[in-house]
Amino acid sequence: EVQLVESGGGLVQAGGSLILSCAVSGFTVDDYFIAWFRQAPGKEREGVSCMRNTEDGIFYTDSAKGRFTMSRDNAKTSVYLTINALQPEDTAVYYCGAGWTLPEGPDDIAYWGKGTLVTVSS
Repeated sequence: EVQLVESGGGLVQAGGSLILSCAVSGFTVDDYFIAWFRQAPGKEREGVSCMRNTEDGIFYTDSAKGRFTMSRDNAKTSVYLTINALQPEDTAVYYCGAGWTLPEGPDDIAYWGKGTLVTVSS
């Protein structure tokens, strides 16, 4: 059974950093494209970053370039999202998802985790 479980969210002050984790089971991160999305209150879910394997590289949306870093562990069972210089606009539920193609949007994701809430105070 494919499962993704996010963790690491919480309340943080503006300017701080967080590392979000996504533990996967039932597959390894080489099997699918693994992506981070986020959904702010009242807004649509938007992509942040995506990777499959180290050879293909890591993709970031324009809004994520510079402060967001996606990585994975050598065991290929977890991916991470490091967010630096957090801003109140980063407040959102952060989701990881898995799909068979490079996702252009949420519809391309086959499996979702339940998300982890990040709240940034000013």
